[in-house]
Amino acid sequence: MEWQTDILGADFESCAFEAAGPDGVVRRATLVRHVPHEGAGRGDRPPAANGSILFLHGWSDYFFNVALAEFWTGQGFHFYALDMHNHGRSLQTDTPGGYVEHLDDYDAEIGKAIDMIRSGDPLGEVPRSLTLMGHSTGGLVAALWVSRHPGSVQYLVLNSPWLEMHGSSLVRRAAQTMVKPLARFRPTTILRLPERGFYYRSISSSAEGEWLVDPKYRPPLAFPMRAGWLSAVLSGHTRVARGLRIDIPILVLISGASANGMIWQESMRRSDAVLDVNTMAVRAMTLGRTVTLERVEGGLHDVFLSAGPVRADAYARLARWINGYISSGLPPEHLAGEEHGQPGEAP
Repeated sequence: MEWQTDILGADFESCAFEAAGPDGVVRRATLVRHVPHEGAGRGDRPPAANGSILFLHGWSDYFFNVALAEFWTGQGFHFYALDMHNHGRSLQTDTPGGYVEHLDDYDAEIGKAIDMIRSGDPLGEVPRSLTLMGHSTGGLVAALWVSRHPGSVQYLVLNSPWLEMHGSSLVRRAAQTMVKPLARFRPTTILRLPERGFYYRSISSSAEGEWLVDPKYRPPLAFPMRAGWLSAVLSGHTRVARGLRIDIPILVLISGASANGMIWQESMRRSDAVLDVNTMAVRAMTLGRTVTLERVEGGLHDVFLSAGPVRADAYARLARWINGYISSGLPPEHLAGEEHGQPGEAP
């Protein structure tokens, strides 16, 4: 495997790799790492005081937030991000963008990325800790992965994770009933649903945002939504609602409000225009035993792409959690306390 200068410039390197899932299908993914210029291209980076962080992007997205990488590096971490198969740097012309039939299909590439991170440690040792971070659908993927691989990571950070459908579990169950037959027999069928580009409008410098987003990797209207993909996400929501019993400290950051509708509203500049934040807050409590919920007033769907003052507040909240949990020197098992049962599915 060979690291090359990444599309983000000299301070970043990327490495494409393949991983075979339990179904025998080989999928292509891309691992990105932050290597500040003085250490770029070198294999002797000093150990990071707080270990390593692996970031998972959302659906129809890719890693591009340079400031996020710089923040984690400044906090004493080695920063990595994974462009999962059928996304971003890992897109291939012969497969539909963003498509996956089972969220477990990401397991192999996440596991291999973690192995690459650990094998790249300059002392050949397992990092002091490994933190997994996920945004939106990547947050759902991250939470499910951690629940199925206990002991693999020590901390979990979720940025506006898509943990449930809008409204309640009743909406999810109705959607599952409708999409299940189509997902079974014609999984790649495109669902003709209303398309909104409001979130892209709020972040992209080509519209009304401040971020340089490549439309080739992050389309303004997102990838077409397919029946098999939606079924996979709904199944993931069902597992979250039943309780994941994650036994490590978890941080969940969400906006203070949601803004929905089929026409642009100015409130979409300072709220989550994609997901229902109140539903996310409820579902966050089913993730595990040690959950910190932070509401970021004025935050966008990705709170770290919000307006400057709001973004600074989000980073301050994240830094406070890092200082309290990761930098404290206390082992995660001590912080988490003793195991107890989890509630069943909530309405």
